[in-house]
Amino acid sequence: MKQSTLLAGVLLATSALSPAFAQEANVTIVLGEEPDLVEPCMATRSNIGRIVLGNISETLTELDVRGDEGLKPRLAESWEMVDDTTWRFHLREGVTFSDGTAFDAADVKHSFERAGSDQITCEISRYYEGIDITPSVVDDLTIDFKTDPAQPILPLLLSLLTIVPSETPIEFTREPVGTGPYVLSDWEPGQSITLERREDYWGEQPAVTKATYAFRTDPSVRAAMVATGEADIAPSISAIDATTDMDMAYPNSETTYLRVDSAMAPLNDIRVRKALNLAIDREAFIGTILAEGTQVATAINVPTTLGWNPDTKAWDYDVDAAKALLEEAKADGVPVDSEILLVGRTGNFPGATETYEAIQSMLSEAGFNVRLQMVEVAEHEQYYSKPYVQDQPVLVGAQHDNSRGDPVFSMYFKYHSDGRQSGIDDSRADELIEKATAATGDEREALWSDLFGYLHDEVVADVLLFHMVGHARVGEAVDFTPTIATNSQLQLAEIGVK
Repeated sequence: MKQSTLLAGVLLATSALSPAFAQEANVTIVLGEEPDLVEPCMATRSNIGRIVLGNISETLTELDVRGDEGLKPRLAESWEMVDDTTWRFHLREGVTFSDGTAFDAADVKHSFERAGSDQITCEISRYYEGIDITPSVVDDLTIDFKTDPAQPILPLLLSLLTIVPSETPIEFTREPVGTGPYVLSDWEPGQSITLERREDYWGEQPAVTKATYAFRTDPSVRAAMVATGEADIAPSISAIDATTDMDMAYPNSETTYLRVDSAMAPLNDIRVRKALNLAIDREAFIGTILAEGTQVATAINVPTTLGWNPDTKAWDYDVDAAKALLEEAKADGVPVDSEILLVGRTGNFPGATETYEAIQSMLSEAGFNVRLQMVEVAEHEQYYSKPYVQDQPVLVGAQHDNSRGDPVFSMYFKYHSDGRQSGIDDSRADELIEKATAATGDEREALWSDLFGYLHDEVVADVLLFHMVGHARVGEAVDFTPTIATNSQLQLAEIGVK
C-alpha cells in the first residue's frame, strides 16, 4: 500500500465520528503478528484466522460465542442425521463467491478434500485426524458426510471448514476467494493488509466498509496506536498497558504450554519430564509478566471444556525435587546434560519473549542445559508440527486455542500417537481418544476426564503452563467487545462504527 493511501485510511478511521465520513466506515486494526499466508484452509492458525475467518471465508456452521444460541447456521441452513454414521447438510441458496461463481455442494466437497490433501499441509485438517470422513453430493444444495467412527458432533467440527470454490487448486493461494462479506484488496508484506466490503454479499451488510490491518510486534506500541487514534482496535495488548477506560480484559480460550518431544533422550525419561514441571514457578508469572486472572493449567483445554478433570492438581514448584530427579536419571545413564532447545514464537502473546526467557532461567537453575530460540510463526511450524526437527531434544513453547468446548478439537492431533503435533506415543492415550471421539453423553465426558488425568499424572505428556487472559484496547470511534474467540477470530461484522 502506498503511504498516501495508508494515511488516507488512517484519517478516515480516526474521523469516523465526523458526518463527512458517514458513508465510509473504515477501521484500522493493529495485530502482533503478520500472517505468512492468507490461505483459508490455514484459518485455524490465529494470525491468519483473525483476518480470514468469517470475513473472507465462511463455514457451514458457526458457534455463537456472544450469546446462547449454540451452533448456528452459516452456509448450511440446517442439518440432520440420516443414519448412525451419516450427517446431511442443506445448503443456503443464492450465495455467491467473491469471483461471482455460485456456491453449491460441489464446493463443500472440494473444500473438505482439499483441506485433507497430502499435497498441501492445511491446518484445518488436523481437527479431522483419526476420523474417516467421506463427503458425497446429493444435489446442488445437499451434501452428506459419512463418518467412521460415528461423529455425534460433526456439525460442530465443520464450524472450522472454510469453503472455497471447487475450481481452487490444491496449492496455497495469496488471493483467497470466499463467500464472506469482504475481499482481500491489498497486501503489502511487512506493512499492511486491506479488506474491502463486498456489495454483493448474500447476507446482512456489516457496518465496516474497509479494514486495514497493521502489524506491530510490541504490545505497548499497539496500545499507543489506539490511544493516539492511529488505530481503532488492538485485540491483544499486555496487562501492563491495560490501564485506561479503552481497555477490556476478557477470558480467552488459549492454553500456553511446552510441547515435549518425548521420543528423544533425555526427554523420553519420565523423571526428566517431571523435573521440567517441578522447575517452573508458574505463580511467579501471574500479575507480573502475565495478567492477573491468568490460571495455572492442568490440561491443554480451559476448565469450561467438556470432561475437564477437577481432580488433576497443578505441579508444585520444587527446584530441589527437580534436581534430585535429574541426578537419579543421570545415575541410570540418561544424558540429562544434553542441550535442550526451547523454541518460542515471537509475538504469540504479550510478554511471550519475557515468559520464555524466565522459563529458560528457571530450568537452568534446576540443572537443565537449555538454549532459547525465539522464531517467527512460519519457522515455528517446523518445530511444532510433524515431521519434527530431530537433531536435538526440543521443547516447543506454544498456545493452543479451543473455544468450542469439546476436547475433540484438541486431543487427537495433540496427543494421539499419529497426531500431527503429538509428542507422545502411548497406546492407552490412543484408546481413550478413539473411544471418547465416538462416544456421547456421560460416557463421552467421563472418557475425556480420564484422558486429562492420565496425560497429566501418568504420562506427564508436556509442561502445561497457563490458561490465558486477553486484553484489548478499543478506540472511541468504534463499538467492539472481545470474546473468548477474539484471539483466533475477529469478524468485522461484529464491529460497530459510532
